[in-house]
Amino acid sequence: GQVGAAGDNAAMESFFSLLQHNVLDRRKWATREQLRIAIVTWIERTYHRHRRQARLGRLTPIEYETIMTTPADQAA
Repeated sequence: GQVGAAGDNAAMESFFSLLQHNVLDRRKWATREQLRIAIVTWIERTYHRHRRQARLGRLTPIEYETIMTTPADQAA
């Protein structure tokens, strides 16, 4: 698509919807720093680990690591 096409923002709108539902709407935040930490934690612990990624063959990073890790690597 072209810049400014209707579908351009679909991925970001989906991300921000999940962020709002899972972090922002959960409780009141006393400081911006607490909110910042909550957002970063959610992105790193939940969003990135469970989101299916095209470059990994539509697998989550956890699924991909499980498939690609050999038993010898797991023992080390």
